[in-house]
Amino acid sequence: MWDASPVGRSSSKSEYLLCIGWLIASVGFAFQCPDAYARNVLSIIRDGTNIYRSMARTLLQEVLSMSESPRNGVQSWTESMSARGRIRAVAETLREPRSVNWISEQADAAWSTTNEELQDLVDQGQLRRVEAGKTTRYQPDYTRLLFEEIRTLIEENTREELRNELAAITGEIEEWQATYDVETWEELEQSLANAALTSDELYERRDVITRWEENLEDRRLIKHALALYSDVEAAREQRINVADRATN
Repeated sequence: MWDASPVGRSSSKSEYLLCIGWLIASVGFAFQCPDAYARNVLSIIRDGTNIYRSMARTLLQEVLSMSESPRNGVQSWTESMSARGRIRAVAETLREPRSVNWISEQADAAWSTTNEELQDLVDQGQLRRVEAGKTTRYQPDYTRLLFEEIRTLIEENTREELRNELAAITGEIEEWQATYDVETWEELEQSLANAALTSDELYERRDVITRWEENLEDRRLIKHALALYSDVEAAREQRINVADRATN
């Protein structure tokens, strides 16, 4: 089953192989079935930036925790990761366009190594260049990341598993709504100003708010995956048939 934890989502987003091929095949199929499929694809593209900028918060927290000084015998990320690995980790968590200098400093890597790695990521389609005056900045390709995440969900889960996960997410949100007598995580966030809450209650509510936001993001991804499930399967079959004909 799909790993919905922050680490699971982080690892799945780092698997870039075959994403472009899948996207090209999917778009090609869209031209043959343009109506519902095209609407779903356009909806996903509109969601891409919002979903991944939000998810970047979780990934950024992971990166920052890794970059802290060693504690209790745990290695710092400069000891446990290569310079190029650190550069990629920083680049994948960007929430806004950043320069080579900024990324180099955050990754604790040489400017030349950072610049070279960023160029490679651009060539691979994982980053986009953003020209800001005389400065070139970089940011993740959020749409590509979103399509990749959806592809992973479809390839690694059955429809029934995705539906069960969707039901589980809905059930958890409904439980929070009943427990805290709120409808949204924003309302729960407002309750943090209640002076009568103990520190433990505040920590608990902050944790629920984070999980609630993540659940909403996960739910949107799963809904997109279910909407495209049949089309992606058909596109994959079509691609296999074309490859078989080419080899015969």
